[in-house]
Amino acid sequence: MSRVVVIVPTYNERENLPQIVAAVHQHLPQAHLLVVDDNSPDGTGQIADEIAARDPLVRVLHRPGKQGLGVAYIAGFREVLESDYEYIFEMDCDFSHDPRYLPDLLAAAEKGADLVLGSRYVEGGGTVNWGLARQFISRGGSFYARSVLGVPIRDLTGGFKCFRRRVLETLDLDAVSAQGYGFQIELTYRTMKQGFRVVEVPIVFVDRRVGKSKMSKTIFVEAFTLVWRLRLGVA
Repeated sequence: MSRVVVIVPTYNERENLPQIVAAVHQHLPQAHLLVVDDNSPDGTGQIADEIAARDPLVRVLHRPGKQGLGVAYIAGFREVLESDYEYIFEMDCDFSHDPRYLPDLLAAAEKGADLVLGSRYVEGGGTVNWGLARQFISRGGSFYARSVLGVPIRDLTGGFKCFRRRVLETLDLDAVSAQGYGFQIELTYRTMKQGFRVVEVPIVFVDRRVGKSKMSKTIFVEAFTLVWRLRLGVA
């Protein structure tokens, strides 16, 4: 059994999914994949089942509907913790998280990091195809969260991560409250509060190839208020 699994949440990603599976196999051949599909209207779940039927490294977890990124990942974490995986990745399906960085994140975890973050804002990292407004919002959001929470992590909002198993076994997953991208801030902060070692590895984040961004005003507001609730211990 592979000690590595990559969790990929999907919602309307029928065009990206076959390519992302192939790319993960190319860059991290030993990894299993768990596709967590939120009953995508475009038939992504059916495509995932077709892939899994011919690929023993791929499994699919179907959920009844779209409830938020955080909920999808928590469901995926619970599923993979039933097996004996040691290294558990989370990554997007749209190639904004380039699978070529998977070996870098895994290497950092194997060297002793408990949580490895694919970071846009450390030396060697960056973004591609982003306008000035989006760069300002993303960098400003990371700076805001870092300042309020008092942690040194440069990219708190990123979602390309590798966990050692013991982190997810230790965290109270039921207590994680964020539904959208604030989930990434919350999970990293809770990991650090437990005393685990968090390391950032540089990645270049490229805007999605196909489809639309899942960002919304509600998700933005949730993340904005979440950091204060975390700092005050009420989240």
